[in-house]
Amino acid sequence: MKKWKIKAIAMTGILGAALMMSSWTSEKNTQSKETGRKIQIAILFDTSNSMDGLIDQAKSRIWNIVNTMSNLSHNQQIPEIEIALYEYGNDFLEEKKGFVRQVLPLSTDMDLISEQLFGLATNGGSEYCGTVIDRAIKDLKWTNQSGDIRIIYIAGNEPFDQGNVDYKASCRNAAKKDIKVHTIYCGDRERGIKELWYEGAVQGKGEYSNINSDLEVVQYKTPYDEEIKAYNDSLNGTYLMYGKKGIDYRMNQLKQDSNALSISENVQVERTVAKAKESYLNDKWDLVDAQKVNENFDIDEVKEEELPEELKNKTTEEKKQIIAVKEADRKRFQQKIGELSSQRQAFITDLKKKEEPKESDLGEEINLGIKKLAVEKGYELKQP
Repeated sequence: MKKWKIKAIAMTGILGAALMMSSWTSEKNTQSKETGRKIQIAILFDTSNSMDGLIDQAKSRIWNIVNTMSNLSHNQQIPEIEIALYEYGNDFLEEKKGFVRQVLPLSTDMDLISEQLFGLATNGGSEYCGTVIDRAIKDLKWTNQSGDIRIIYIAGNEPFDQGNVDYKASCRNAAKKDIKVHTIYCGDRERGIKELWYEGAVQGKGEYSNINSDLEVVQYKTPYDEEIKAYNDSLNGTYLMYGKKGIDYRMNQLKQDSNALSISENVQVERTVAKAKESYLNDKWDLVDAQKVNENFDIDEVKEEELPEELKNKTTEEKKQIIAVKEADRKRFQQKIGELSSQRQAFITDLKKKEEPKESDLGEEINLGIKKLAVEKGYELKQP
């Protein structure tokens, strides 16, 4: 044993409008905008003792993965992105639950996803792949639209058939729901095949791959990084928090900025690029996004004491004007970051062409799987 979506809701009719109007004071994250398709990804991490490198790779790559999904479109519509996190194989987890924990259900809150990922810790345990896949299938709110992308990624390094739940049955159940099971073995490719990780992918109609989980993610420095990082502060200045928990959400946004920088400047740049994407929305606590995603949003419905200082004791028109200015500033900053990101990616692409091929890491394998399935389902990949 090794030790080691903005959820889019299509509201119609008078009842739907009434529900949305009441939701702003109750802090629900509702949205009336039609967003079309969804990309739903569940990542299942082995958090036993030997998997510190795997978690480090995930922290280094999370914003790159988000950016890959954010660059996909279908019929010129940006799909909603939802990510779920599970951990398994950790002695800190409950044995009666198969040493499995849902860290986060499918969520569109990118800062919350980052927060939970950075909170993972490893400890020795028993790795039950069939159990964690079964839980992810049954617990999560998967869509049933044929055009949506649904993938379970499971990463680890022990035999795939451990535990009381039949991994073949779990993987086949996923495939029946058009949820692909991609297995990522942390170790030698042939050993992963012998330990049934390849068979798991076959049963789940997904892809099998292997990585060196102790590999340090390659960080690229470009001439555009400093300017992109400077725009992060500019973006942050456009947020107008509201609601009882507005300050908590705002502080978490800043905390995830710090977490990204704690890994590397490259990760900080990737996060800033992600924050400039349409998929990075914070309508639960930011007035600019709240107005953007809910056409029935009424600033007068927000209690005075739950407004940011900039809007207190202002008339309705003054409030709307302040929000409009922040929105215009944000669009301008996002556009500039997008332009710099395109130049940055072109620079990195040229660098890679001149290098010797490198070993793949967790983020690259996840991105490859997403892109391949996206092509099969008719998505377009927009260059960053």
